Amino acid sequence: MDNIPDFLYIPIIVVAVLLVLGIAFWARYKTVAPDEAMIVTGSFLGSKNVSIDDSGRRIKIVRGGGAFILPIFQQAQFLSLLSHKLDVTTPEVYTEQGVPVMTDAVAIIKIGGSVEDIATAAEQFMGKPTEALKGEAQEVLEGHLRAILGMMTVEEMYRNRDKFAQEVQSVAARDLKKMGLQIVSFTIKDVRDKHGYLEALGKPRIAAVKRDADIAEAQAIRDSRIQKAAAEEEGQKAELLRDTNIAEATKAKELKVASFKKEQDQAKAEADQAYSIQEARSKQSVVEEQMKVELVRKEREIDLEAKEILRREKQYDAEVKKKADADRYAVEQAAEADKARKMNEADALKYKIEAEAKANAEQKRLSGLAEAEAERAKGTAEAEVIRLRGLAEAEAKEKLAQAFESFGEAAVLDIVAKMLPELAGKVAEPISSIDKLTVVDTGHGEGAARVSNYVTSLMATAPEMLKSVSGLDISKLVQGLTNRSASPAASGVVSPAAPAANPKPAIEPASAPADLPPGNA
Repeated sequence: MDNIPDFLYIPIIVVAVLLVLGIAFWARYKTVAPDEAMIVTGSFLGSKNVSIDDSGRRIKIVRGGGAFILPIFQQAQFLSLLSHKLDVTTPEVYTEQGVPVMTDAVAIIKIGGSVEDIATAAEQFMGKPTEALKGEAQEVLEGHLRAILGMMTVEEMYRNRDKFAQEVQSVAARDLKKMGLQIVSFTIKDVRDKHGYLEALGKPRIAAVKRDADIAEAQAIRDSRIQKAAAEEEGQKAELLRDTNIAEATKAKELKVASFKKEQDQAKAEADQAYSIQEARSKQSVVEEQMKVELVRKEREIDLEAKEILRREKQYDAEVKKKADADRYAVEQAAEADKARKMNEADALKYKIEAEAKANAEQKRLSGLAEAEAERAKGTAEAEVIRLRGLAEAEAKEKLAQAFESFGEAAVLDIVAKMLPELAGKVAEPISSIDKLTVVDTGHGEGAARVSNYVTSLMATAPEMLKSVSGLDISKLVQGLTNRSASPAASGVVSPAAPAANPKPAIEPASAPADLPPGNA
């Protein structure tokens, strides 16, 4: 200290004082957490967040942030604002109907957030433990719960628990408000009784629910069956439509093939006709060329004749006639030449007209011959098909008749007899496909036997059925064969057409299927 200059004492003292004041301020400045409130009492509280009661007492309430607590003049205490859970239960309480019930509820309470609520709670609970606050609030809630239970019916509490809880909460909230408390939540957990009243209330509803469930299940099964039947119907319709479309497509294909064949035949006939016409035209062109050649030849001959006449005229003039005769002869020859020329022209025109007429007639004749030939070929083909078909049928019938004639009645009877077991199988086939058959006996012991007798009875009608269908009388055939075989035996003469010593029976008795039991099949 002796080494410190005098001018530094004052700054050091000021710094020390400021440091002491800072430490004091830090020690007296109180901050408030979000879940609590600070209650400041004393003097110099100011006017912000200050509560004044009826007697004029003042307290300052600080929520969040902080405040400086003046030493000696002010004092600060903290009050928790956390919520508290209360289990509210009641003993047996008689309802409006006189039914004793017990109720369990859960309530969540806390100190109110307003300045008035905090001030009221601080006045009543400051310095008390938390259990005291919970106990007093629980007593209030239980009392109001019992009061509400006495004013309601069991059905109202059971069916509308929210309304029950709201009424309890609204009534108890007023008393809790006077304590600075508020109800955050109130829920009815359970309503029960010892006499089975609530259980009896639920039985009609349970029965109704079961009934509705059974009805709904039956309706669902019915709807499922209806939809299944509709789906099967749609499937069958689709299959029928598919078969119809296939048949129509096949028909259209066959019609197109027939149309193509018809067009091919028509094109072939037209080609043949066109060939005939073209051939006729070619022949006509050849005739025309020949006529032209003939005309040229005749013209050459006329020219030669004219030159010969001139030569003779010159010779005549030179040798025999005079000039007058030569003139007259020249005029006469000119007239003759002109006449010959006109006659030649007329002959050529006549020949041309005749050639054209002949060519047209030949063309029409060839066209008619081509059409007649096509129709004749078509008719011949159809007649040949009909003839061959008739020959085949006649040949088949003739061979069938020869077979029957060579076999004789015994062979026919043997063929029919071989068909009877197959007929018996077809008759008994519907019975063998039965999954379950119940035989009812009328008391004579014939119930089981009727099943096998049914097939035997049906087979007994087989001869009449064959007679009505094919005209074969099996009874007469058997009788005729028996008479013919008995006659040679009686006379001691063996016929070469007689049957063997031990013939196999032609008709075997039909029996019911082996796998059909006499009782239930």
